[in-house]
Amino acid sequence: MNSAVSDCTERRQRPLVGVAHLLGGKAALVAIAFATASAASGANLNDVYQQALENDPVLAGARAGTAARKEAIALARSALLPRASASAGVSKTTVGVDGTDLNPQSDTFGRPFPERDVERRNWSAGISQTVLDVPTWYNYRGALARAKQADWDLQTASQAVITRVADAYLNVLRGEAALESVVAAEEAVHRQLEQVQQRFDVGLVAITDVLEAKAEYDNAVVNRIQAEGNHDIFFEGLRVITANPVDEIDRLSAALPIVDPDPADEEQWVRTALASNYSIGGAREALTAAERDLKGQLAGHLPSISASVNYGASTGSQAFGGFVIPSQSSASLTYSLNVNMPIFQGLRTYASVRQARHSLNQGRQQLIAQELTVERDTRNLYRAVVTEVVRVAARGEAIKSSESALEATQTGYEVGTRNIVDVLLAQRRLFAAQFDYANSRYDYVINLLRLKESAGVLNEDDIAELSEYSDSANAVRPFSAR
Repeated sequence: MNSAVSDCTERRQRPLVGVAHLLGGKAALVAIAFATASAASGANLNDVYQQALENDPVLAGARAGTAARKEAIALARSALLPRASASAGVSKTTVGVDGTDLNPQSDTFGRPFPERDVERRNWSAGISQTVLDVPTWYNYRGALARAKQADWDLQTASQAVITRVADAYLNVLRGEAALESVVAAEEAVHRQLEQVQQRFDVGLVAITDVLEAKAEYDNAVVNRIQAEGNHDIFFEGLRVITANPVDEIDRLSAALPIVDPDPADEEQWVRTALASNYSIGGAREALTAAERDLKGQLAGHLPSISASVNYGASTGSQAFGGFVIPSQSSASLTYSLNVNMPIFQGLRTYASVRQARHSLNQGRQQLIAQELTVERDTRNLYRAVVTEVVRVAARGEAIKSSESALEATQTGYEVGTRNIVDVLLAQRRLFAAQFDYANSRYDYVINLLRLKESAGVLNEDDIAELSEYSDSANAVRPFSAR
């Protein structure tokens, strides 16, 4: 069985990630540094967020979409503003003496004129103004409401960038914590395997203990390989948001306070969410737009009035035999007031009214659904944050208990009251407790941000505040760059 230990040792001749302290970890783990590890400061959460503001394609698309939707105001308003037009034309006709002229002209002696060119020039200009058009007016008012909806939707997208950045950032830290945990487990199991092998060599334990330790070690190697592969995948999540590779990020310091939401009142958070949530604001403006659309369709039976002024002029000339003779010119100025009364349009107006009513009811139901969803999410997130506060404290205590249990189990194994399986299980529980502690802190951070997002109060200050707890001396780098 000596070959078993030597085989394990050979497989361990590679750089291993150092098991630095997990976020706020209570226990000191075995630390084995990477040969290429760097102590340089990485990007903190605010740095990544600022890159996302400039480069995130999702946010950029939302901004462009908002700008496009706002152009509907100008399009709707154009139907209410004056419209001016002008036109000009010139025509030239050649009149012959071979019968092609349907109205041949002749001089006073009855002799036909020779072939001649007849040219006419005309131009006109006019201006018209809508005096009364109720459907068009409501269409304009609906466009105003939809522009406000676009603003709400953009704010929703802007808040979503904060939580997307935070989620991607914390996923990297989760991946780092998982990698450190499995590397620490591999190291511990390897040492345990060496000790068991030595005890077997002198006849103190059975071969089954060596096999159990060997199997546990092989499982730890698999977990470490999986964690290494996942590590760089999480960094790709940051690249998608920032549109640039992120080489290093700072950890969150253990000094980050884990406290209940402020205010510590669930109902207050719900009231704030119903009043301030951006998605609800957008749904309300969509309902307002639908109401105005219905009024516009109901006004489809009303007459529309428009006024216009038009001026036109025309001049002409004839050319023959080298002579040009001006012909009669004319000009006109016309004022008009037009009334259009829709009487029957193939039931189009009735169908449009019914369609608008259905759209209004749809918008009303969507607003109700949005309010219910936001209330549910706010309550759930508030409770999740409160639970995480308690859970973080409990998992801190679980680390202490797991450390004590492992120490007692190892002592029992030394004196023969516990077996190697008990030791390996105790080690596994300790590393799991340390990872769960770090993971709970990350859950607390992202749930608190999502709670503020649901309440409509999340902003850049929250990112800046979190960044104050960056541990710049303990940066995280992609596994492939170590």
